Amino acid sequence: MDLALLAITGFCGVAIGLASSLAWRAIERERRQPVPAPEIPVGVASVLAVLQSQAVVLDSDGRVVKASPAAHAYGLIRDDRLVSPHLVEMVEATRRDGEIRQEDLDLVRDQHGEVPMHIQARVAPLGAEQVLLLVQDRTEVHRLETVRRDFVANVSHELKTPVGALSLLAEAMMDASEDPVAVKRFAGRMQIESARLTELVRELLELSRLQADDPLTSAEPVEVDHVVRAALDRAGAVAASRHITLEQSGDRDVVVLGSDRQLVMALGNLVDNAVAYSLDGARVVVGVGRVERAVTITVVDQGIGIPESEQRRIFERFYRVDPARARATGGTGLGLAIVKHIAAVHGGEIGVWSVEGAGSTFTLRLPALAASDPIALRKSRRQQKETTS
Repeated sequence: MDLALLAITGFCGVAIGLASSLAWRAIERERRQPVPAPEIPVGVASVLAVLQSQAVVLDSDGRVVKASPAAHAYGLIRDDRLVSPHLVEMVEATRRDGEIRQEDLDLVRDQHGEVPMHIQARVAPLGAEQVLLLVQDRTEVHRLETVRRDFVANVSHELKTPVGALSLLAEAMMDASEDPVAVKRFAGRMQIESARLTELVRELLELSRLQADDPLTSAEPVEVDHVVRAALDRAGAVAASRHITLEQSGDRDVVVLGSDRQLVMALGNLVDNAVAYSLDGARVVVGVGRVERAVTITVVDQGIGIPESEQRRIFERFYRVDPARARATGGTGLGLAIVKHIAAVHGGEIGVWSVEGAGSTFTLRLPALAASDPIALRKSRRQQKETTS
């Protein structure tokens, strides 16, 4: 009897242990099975696919359920989580109260914090448990707005200076109306300030016109020899009055594609600057070279040079290394900004090498036009036809 009871008890223990083991394994299997992601409302996925903004859908735990490719490309997400603490706070706040939120934020585009990005973030509830985050990159808009604001401030300041000077000189002339010598001196100063104001307005209008004109939409082959001659002729009178020698060297018969007028203006500004900042009796050389598909036009002077700390800023609008000398030479601070813009719209670039006290070399680099280019051939045939007719 005792043996039977012991056998029954042992059997029951084994059964219970086996049942517990099976139950535990079932629990483990269920635990290991992935929790299905909550379904996105019908039609939302299609809408997200066509949005220009970076779109992210998050669940109640803050995990990313769905995101547009741009959201990943911009570094907003890492391991199914939002990277930015600011965006996480916005999402959590919207999840708590169901309110739509919108903020402008400054973030970085990569994990090393090297690419600043200005965004507009908008968060809204999506269904009962999910939250929709829309991020729009407004970096370029923000940059242009900053440039416009700075440009207006700079223009106001630059215009205020000669206008204020003219007002003071006119008042001084009235007070000295009975002194012919003083009147003549004040009148001469008024002529200088008036010429400076006229030049500033002209360059502002020219810069505005350049920004609205894309030279490559109606581009023509441009002979670099002609551009160099025109730029040297423009500075010839001033150079001759100061005994400065103007020279041309390098390759000839080089052709680029673009606007002849704009390229003459750009090179003319470089030559004018070289003459203005050179000592009397110095030499200015314009060299032309061609390497494969690139044309380089260099303007070398023996002038006062540019400090290394200032070289990265000289192409900014209204920036002048030596404001006092710029006033003496009539500089407006727009000449090099115009050169930079013309180079950029022609698919080229402008660079500078300079040593203070030893002179400067400005290099304008442009894409070359091959002789076999269809546009060049059409231009050549048209010129031959005009010659024969």
